[in-house]
Amino acid sequence: MSETIGLPQPPTVGETALKPGTFDGVGVFVTGAGTGLGKAIASEFARLGASIVIASRNDEHLTAGREAMQALGASVLAVQCDIREPDDIARAFDEAEAAFGMPDVLVNSAAADFPGPAEDMSPNAWRTVVDITLNGTFFCAREFARRHIAVSRPGSIINVGASYAWTGGPGFAHSAAAKAGVKNLTESLAVEWGPYGIQVNGLVPGLFPHEDMTSDIRGNLDRTHDKDVCQPAMRVGQRQELGWAATFLASPYARFISGHTLVVDGANWQRRSLTNPPVVSVRDQMGKGPFQLG
Repeated sequence: MSETIGLPQPPTVGETALKPGTFDGVGVFVTGAGTGLGKAIASEFARLGASIVIASRNDEHLTAGREAMQALGASVLAVQCDIREPDDIARAFDEAEAAFGMPDVLVNSAAADFPGPAEDMSPNAWRTVVDITLNGTFFCAREFARRHIAVSRPGSIINVGASYAWTGGPGFAHSAAAKAGVKNLTESLAVEWGPYGIQVNGLVPGLFPHEDMTSDIRGNLDRTHDKDVCQPAMRVGQRQELGWAATFLASPYARFISGHTLVVDGANWQRRSLTNPPVVSVRDQMGKGPFQLG
């Protein structure tokens, strides 16, 4: 019988997939770059010479992101920004331009997410997730594009998505719907803004353990021993692998790639079983009692 060995481990943190200096003199504006996967993406741009602009509402996240980029020797600016507010986004871009010139890469990584049965979801919970994840992504992309179109300057936008944009996400109806919107938005804007030299792509992470995971993902990992045996790759992702994918999509070597969503998850979202497992309701999976009105 063949032994399952999984996909090989990647090179170690600090290795670069592109030539050193690929992003010298390039400003990269990253929302949600203070922690987690946003910080991992920003770090790989920093290693390749980019000046990093970190945008977040959270002071602690801004400090963490700034310190991480400085440790890599990168020029960095941390700006307070609520991506639900177009005027706040415009101010943040003004600050970025004053510091480093016009950013040529935008990474929309910020999002909101928390699990819950749809029948329990409050209107505020729905609006908050959609407002940050979908509206915030559009408002940031719009601000970036307007500035570039006005001066006939090319640029690259990467929108971080989720695989349940294709499959649906039981327990995450708000986030799944918003991410489906982000996927469609990516494809729409790639066509609209291609004539102006702006490429727009999506990047979908699989399971990449990090310090900013939601409680449901953390609990899932804790219950299944690193999740290895639940992944076709027989391992989880290493954060630098997502960063390498992002830097490639925004690099000179990917200029003709636009309107594409790159899934980096070791084929996990495409996994299917030979036989269907028993269906367990979201309420039962989350340990909630019977639903009651009011």
